[in-house]
Amino acid sequence: MDSILDILKRFKVTQLAGPVLIILILAMMVLPLPPVLLDIFFTFNIAVSVIVLLVGINVRKPLDFSAFPTVLLVTTLLRLSLNVASSRVILLEGHSGPDAAGKVIESFAHFLIGDNVAIGIVVFVIITIINFVVITKGAGRIAEVSARFTLDAMPGKQMAIDADLNAGLIGEDEARTRRSTIAEEANFFGAMDGASKFVRGDAMAGILIIVINIVGGLIVGMVQHDLDAGVAAKTYTLLTIGDGLVAQIPALIISTAAGIVVSRVGTDKDMSEQFLGQMFTKPQVLYITAAVIGMVGLIPNMPHFSFLLIAGSLGLLGRVMEKRQKAEALQAEQQQQAAPPPEHTTTEVSWNDVQHVDQLGMEVGYRLIPLVDRSQDGELLRRIRGIRKKIAQELGFLVPPVHIRDNLEIKPNAYRILLKGVELGIGEAFIGQYLAINPGRVNGELAGTPTTDPAFGLPAIWIDAGKREEAQSLGYTVVDASTVVATHISNLLQTHAAELLGREEVQALIDHQAKESPKLIEDLVPKVVPVGTLQKVLQQLLTEGIHIRDFRTILETLADHVATTQDIDELTNIVRTALSRVIVQQLFPGEQELPLMTLEPTLENVLMQAVQSKTGGGLEPGLAENLLASAAQETEQVEIQGYNPVLLTAPGLRPLLARFLRRALPQLRVISHNEIPDNKSIRIIAVIGGSKG
Repeated sequence: MDSILDILKRFKVTQLAGPVLIILILAMMVLPLPPVLLDIFFTFNIAVSVIVLLVGINVRKPLDFSAFPTVLLVTTLLRLSLNVASSRVILLEGHSGPDAAGKVIESFAHFLIGDNVAIGIVVFVIITIINFVVITKGAGRIAEVSARFTLDAMPGKQMAIDADLNAGLIGEDEARTRRSTIAEEANFFGAMDGASKFVRGDAMAGILIIVINIVGGLIVGMVQHDLDAGVAAKTYTLLTIGDGLVAQIPALIISTAAGIVVSRVGTDKDMSEQFLGQMFTKPQVLYITAAVIGMVGLIPNMPHFSFLLIAGSLGLLGRVMEKRQKAEALQAEQQQQAAPPPEHTTTEVSWNDVQHVDQLGMEVGYRLIPLVDRSQDGELLRRIRGIRKKIAQELGFLVPPVHIRDNLEIKPNAYRILLKGVELGIGEAFIGQYLAINPGRVNGELAGTPTTDPAFGLPAIWIDAGKREEAQSLGYTVVDASTVVATHISNLLQTHAAELLGREEVQALIDHQAKESPKLIEDLVPKVVPVGTLQKVLQQLLTEGIHIRDFRTILETLADHVATTQDIDELTNIVRTALSRVIVQQLFPGEQELPLMTLEPTLENVLMQAVQSKTGGGLEPGLAENLLASAAQETEQVEIQGYNPVLLTAPGLRPLLARFLRRALPQLRVISHNEIPDNKSIRIIAVIGGSKG
């Protein structure tokens, strides 16, 4: 059988409850209510305030009562509406007697005032002041400070969530839940800060309503109903104080509940458990308190009974708690002795003790957190996504995601880029400032903080935003902080692309190709071409600056030759020959005649003999030094002429020269004669001469 709540939900009555309640509350301000309805509504108001107080006491954290700001607003509006409705009845029917506005108001008035109106007024004012000055103001201040601290802590909390998510400690669903909780905390304390202003205004309105009702009642009673001044004062004061008490007591209860909710510190216990567990569980504290109260109670003319009763009770409670703690300690010791001895004297090591190393990582100082904070729409996050997309389009594989963390051990404006846990690059960026990079042809000096461009090592200056146009007019290249970091990341990823291509990335390439050419992958990988061999060849191509977008050609070429040789250099040369058009297009886009550098014939013969001597391809130190110096000189001249420096050599010599020259002259590319397509012609623009002696 359906419950009443299920039936109400079926007919969508619950959706109408809120609007209907608000309309009824507002209607009470306009429509006259009979005393019977006033009694019912005042009783309902008291019941709601008690419910709110009990819920506030039993919540374990503020968000468990997230509807409290709205409840605070609605109950305040309800009290004001009842004040207006009761004021109308008091002024209209007050001359007929103390029960003119209902039994609830009459009972509260007689209970508090009795026969002394002055005492009743004083007590009512005291209650109102307590509510207004102490409880409401304090709760509002706590809510205001909590809202401010919660907002200030949001970036750090978001970073912690992102770090846990990137590290794999939590899933996407849990991360989404944590982010939602952080946002709800900020919204809750902000709403509580605003809602507390309504309660303070309600307390002020209560005092004004009392004054207005007493003055208005005297005028109405004496002028319209010919009552004596004393009778009118007593009658209308009695009704007004009773009305104010019926409204202010629930207000005091709800204000107390507000203070309790916003002052709770995060814990897994409700207020009663927290209060008793932290105040009355230490025997030493209870003993000392009992001794102090007992000594005060022995002073002459003190109420000995009260002080000694409390002192004895505290001493007894301390004794009980001491016995309980000793019993718990003894029981724990017995359980420990009864437990079987561990097999090892030290705690067993598990895989949880192994720290995960991110493939790609980035650490930022706390001042750079806004660049990578999702809640603040961090610009650098979008830049990094764009970098990964660009590299994927240019190189032909998807680089791993960059896991970002904050690090308080580095400078506030510093950042570190890590590859497999090892620092790859480091730099500094200043949010709100611009980096003016000197490309070598500037027309003046700039005032700012001198530095070096972290990506390319060019001299640069950090300048304020107002000097941006001046720097551009002087010939500087001006970029913002996020662009500086993004360019540095992009440059490092391009340079170390081969190290980023692991087994998982190769398998992802294979799976992606299988969607387009399922039969090809089924026949070749790993039956003909081992995944390890494929990975090494791909890494070698990336190291030499060649993209692997034409994955099908690479795979088919390896399949044709992997049975005859397993040497990675030979396989790479064969693949490069198959990709000759790709290589030339990448080095000389759109050119028919290729401007190339070459080796002096005698030097080339010496190098070929060194390679064929099977000594590991090593070069005599003097020859290597002269070769490097000549290559650097000719490369510089070629670049001055506006050409891309590319060295043409024999196929067997190309791997040795590529490895030898790569570290000192990364801009110099080495290709072999086999990699020149038939439809292209060559033009020698420089000759590397080797040793001069």
